[in-house]
Amino acid sequence: MAKLSHFSKDGSVRMVDVSKKRPTTRRAKASGFIRMSSKVLRQLTKNPKGNPLEISRIAGIQAAKQTSALIPLCHPLALSHVNVELRRVEKGIEIEATVATKAVTGVEMEALAAVSVAALTLYDMCKAVDKSMTITDICLLEKTGGKSGRYRRGGTALKKTG
Repeated sequence: MAKLSHFSKDGSVRMVDVSKKRPTTRRAKASGFIRMSSKVLRQLTKNPKGNPLEISRIAGIQAAKQTSALIPLCHPLALSHVNVELRRVEKGIEIEATVATKAVTGVEMEALAAVSVAALTLYDMCKAVDKSMTITDICLLEKTGGKSGRYRRGGTALKKTG
């Protein structure tokens, strides 16, 4: 059974010591959705603050790079790649972030932070039109690298690769 690694035997929180682990190539992909009215979707290109999709994409990239400053027990990582995509669909905007590094710990939190902050930025850019937008379904889609190997959403832990 897996244990919660951020707790010591006495129950106090701790930052995990990763100093003895060897660096591996690690990738993570996360997604989320921001549901918005057709009125907001129509006005996206007319926003006086600028292009909300592009600003949100840049905010997501910045969030991935700042994850250890946002989440107390995350290790600071030198990221080799961050990509954030926002896709307009019928009921809102789909957000997907992919993050990569070669390090001793994974980038799942960085991908999740990128999606979360991109969604929050989009909300901020569009709230003047409609405050009833809803941010939903933020989740890890997949990750590779490290001791636990590969994971794909749906509860599938795949055989360790590389």
